[in-house]
Amino acid sequence: MSFDEIKLLLTDKFGEGIIVGEERTGMQPALLIDADRIAEVCLELRNNPRTYFDFLGCLSGVDYGVEAGRFGVVYHLSSIPYNLQLVLKISKANSRDLEELPSFPSITSVYRAADWYEREAYDMLGIYFEGHPDLRRLLMPDDWEGFPLRKDYQNAEYYKGIKID
Repeated sequence: MSFDEIKLLLTDKFGEGIIVGEERTGMQPALLIDADRIAEVCLELRNNPRTYFDFLGCLSGVDYGVEAGRFGVVYHLSSIPYNLQLVLKISKANSRDLEELPSFPSITSVYRAADWYEREAYDMLGIYFEGHPDLRRLLMPDDWEGFPLRKDYQNAEYYKGIKID
């Protein structure tokens, strides 16, 4: 199944608004999906016998920079039986206020592997995943302040009295 056939399959199922853009340049083409409906799209792509994207290879959080004021998530899906790969991207404008984290639906109900990937995106970038069963820090200590992979992150000088270099 080609990239255009997958695009057509999704628009036939969910309507024109489900795909908000596409990227055809670069190593892998990507579909830009309506962020609020990413779990529905992943479920359809997994369960549809024509696509059967049964494997979530990677989920990465993205900070598009201070000027852009945008955060996103990139999903790398694979269909092992059909030897297909697909990249889905979602993003939203968001203030950089640590009190109001960027928020996207969790896909852990579709791909169990998303559990720790989403926890990592939360821990490093402060991306909140609605409906995640156990969203908490994964790599940083529970009381760490801030999110180290944000473009505007300032390193702390000390943590619990220990100088950080």
